Amino acid sequence: MRPLRQSDRRKLDRMYDVDTRKRALALVAQGRSLNSVSKQTGISRAAIRSWQTRIEPLPRMLPQIRPCCRCQSAPEWPGDPAAYSYLLGLYLGDGCISPTACGGYYLRIACADAWPGLIDACVTAVQTANPSNKAARVQAVGYVAVTGYSRHWPCLFPQHGPAKKHERAIVLDPWQQDIVDAHPWEFIRGLIHSDGCRITNWTTRMVAGERKRYEYPRYFFTNKSDDIRKLCTDTMAKVGVEWTMLARGSDPLNVSVARKASVALMDAHIGPKY
Repeated sequence: MRPLRQSDRRKLDRMYDVDTRKRALALVAQGRSLNSVSKQTGISRAAIRSWQTRIEPLPRMLPQIRPCCRCQSAPEWPGDPAAYSYLLGLYLGDGCISPTACGGYYLRIACADAWPGLIDACVTAVQTANPSNKAARVQAVGYVAVTGYSRHWPCLFPQHGPAKKHERAIVLDPWQQDIVDAHPWEFIRGLIHSDGCRITNWTTRMVAGERKRYEYPRYFFTNKSDDIRKLCTDTMAKVGVEWTMLARGSDPLNVSVARKASVALMDAHIGPKY
């Protein structure tokens, strides 16, 4: 009889614990044949024969993944910090982290179908930050949820917690702030790509006695969280972008960038969604 393949042995490892194996081998030690022990216990002769040389289960082969830079004390950020800065902006805008029954977590970033380039950029960022280097696209009505599974998302995004983001404090950890300070434009791009837009406004002016239409571009970032809006405006100020806060009703939810020089700066680093 040919020896069991390693894959077959692993299947048997999942079926029988060590105590069951020891009881079967004890019967063989009493002088019983493999055939009689097999009939009594319901265990195949091949399995019993393999246990005569190896009673302990084979070690489980785990996939090789990069270490988590936060909880495993890796010496440096294992991926691209610029990609993380972008993903952090996306997460604060349209992202969430959900626990699973097996103890892991799903990161989900909602991206509108209208912006396929943005979806591709989000997938790349999730793959880069995820210790497993994996990301998936889940189509929903009107949007794609870019997802990634990991046990370490709360390590990478300590802003995760119960309740909606605008109902709790959102503060960056010092290591996150260091990354945002080093890659501010990527962070702003993530915020604009999630909860922002570039639009063209228009107004009219009297020119030589004639009323003419005048168009001008501007950027908006809209978020209910005071903390997230402040992260946005603080980062904009550091890169020289002038902004104003506009109210929606009685709530100041909109960060507006309308000055020509600041819009030009945003166009050079951000641009419209694509």
